[in-house]
Amino acid sequence: MKFEKIHNKGQAQLFRNQYLEMLTKTHPLVIWGMYLPIIIYFLYLSNVRFEFSLIRVVLTFFGGMLFWTFFEYLMHRFAFHAVADSERAKKFIYVMHGNHHHFPRDKERLFMPPVPSLIIASVIFSLMYWIMGKIVFMFFPGFILGYLLYGTMHYAIHAWNPPVKWMKPLWRNHHLHHYKNDHCGFGVSTTIWDRVFGTMFDLKKEKEDKEKVKELMF
Repeated sequence: MKFEKIHNKGQAQLFRNQYLEMLTKTHPLVIWGMYLPIIIYFLYLSNVRFEFSLIRVVLTFFGGMLFWTFFEYLMHRFAFHAVADSERAKKFIYVMHGNHHHFPRDKERLFMPPVPSLIIASVIFSLMYWIMGKIVFMFFPGFILGYLLYGTMHYAIHAWNPPVKWMKPLWRNHHLHHYKNDHCGFGVSTTIWDRVFGTMFDLKKEKEDKEKVKELMF
């Protein structure tokens, strides 16, 4: 997914139809507002209606958050950066993720927009319910909060410098993924899985290119 030039202004046109194009954009607060009530309600059901103990709810919730980071890594590496042969597949990958590499300053496409987000979330929830049963009402909220934190972290990495020193490797890992090599640095909310699977940049050997980083920042 290499582009001759990273565009610092504007955004990609994904569809000719203006209404479809409108549905590809969103604001982070819209997605937070959409999912927070679901998270709270599911946790309420887990503890009150299904009578899971508070400690079990908390532990399963955090298990869902951890699973999100693994899911995020797999999707980013194997789905969003898949090598496609057909033009239709290439278009799909570009719509899903390639446009972000082409126009990294596009703030409106950092989160999955509401309609496809709800469809995908419903499918994932159904699969989890089929596997876990009622446990999903504790696990899925953690998974979704992981997604919300991932999207917010992604926004922060493109908007600001790291707020604390220990977060700088995460920032640099993602910046290098954009302008150096998109076959490495797939973790956005954490570098854990990059380190586990050997796709972490060797930051000690990588010179920080401040001009390139500026091209990726809002």
